[in-house]
Amino acid sequence: MSRRRDPVEERAGDDVDLYDIATWERRGLLDGVASGIYRVLVASTRIFVVGVALLILVGIGGLSALTDPQIGVLTALSALPALGLAVYVRRSDATDGEPLSLLVATFLLGVLTANFAAVLNTYTQGVFAGLGFLGNALFFFVVVGPVEETVKLLAVRLYAYGDDRFQAVVDGAVYGAVAGLGFATIENALYITQNLDGATMASGLGLIGAGNNITAIRALAGPGHVIYSAFAGYYLGLAKFNRENRGPIIVKGLLVAALIHATYNTTVGIGSGLVGLATGLGQLPSFFVWVLIYDGVFGLILFRKIRRYSHTYRQVHEDETAEESAFDVEPTEFES
Repeated sequence: MSRRRDPVEERAGDDVDLYDIATWERRGLLDGVASGIYRVLVASTRIFVVGVALLILVGIGGLSALTDPQIGVLTALSALPALGLAVYVRRSDATDGEPLSLLVATFLLGVLTANFAAVLNTYTQGVFAGLGFLGNALFFFVVVGPVEETVKLLAVRLYAYGDDRFQAVVDGAVYGAVAGLGFATIENALYITQNLDGATMASGLGLIGAGNNITAIRALAGPGHVIYSAFAGYYLGLAKFNRENRGPIIVKGLLVAALIHATYNTTVGIGSGLVGLATGLGQLPSFFVWVLIYDGVFGLILFRKIRRYSHTYRQVHEDETAEESAFDVEPTEFES
């Protein structure tokens, strides 16, 4: 769909100057001042959001992973599976590779924006506390899923989305996955800090089993965040290149990610229990099997979506190359 135009612009000839009548571009001092003020307001809003997130991070003790070496090691170990998945998503992108600067910035913003979810989840959980399983399910579907996927998408929207190097729909999946990695990393750090608070720390590999196997549990939970936000990020990329339907596309992506996320949170206990009953495995192995099944199903759907894009990308490029080659054919002796 082409840009919607004013009736005057539609009917006027190319020789008619419609500046400040039906079109606008920067001209003169006042236009320059207005453009400058707008850029300052946008930048200030971003700085304010990041500043508030940083204050919350400090307030809830999220810097422990940086200040406490043992918690830092555990956090890094717990983030490895999510990191591996995010790298795989990036390598699945058939277009030009994403610049490291944007990936690092998106990861850090994912760490920071996660703190908004931490606060909202904490203060709203009590509303659902007296309703048992139904209350937990409502909490996951109404608060946790939508809020956490929104703040992860915010991490992409704050910086990478507006950069010219975000140049393909599938780039959204890559940046979404990296934002999910940032979210999972700080969430793991907070869980590990809480579970090891006051506990006697082991050394070496014994660290992994400390705090009721919290590192292993968080390592299994982390890849889900990458998958959920990669879905939302893909639709954010689709929205960037379909501006006339941008709002509904973004909402669709958030709905998909939030529903997958909330369903995981709601079913993980039941699913792990059923696996344990069926196999006789212990709690942690049963949890591992359930996560592998759940993330495997939705990870496969995600990668099929990315693969479909990549296949189409290569196909249209091959067609374009073939067309260009047809015009570059050497003339025959009869044509020369």
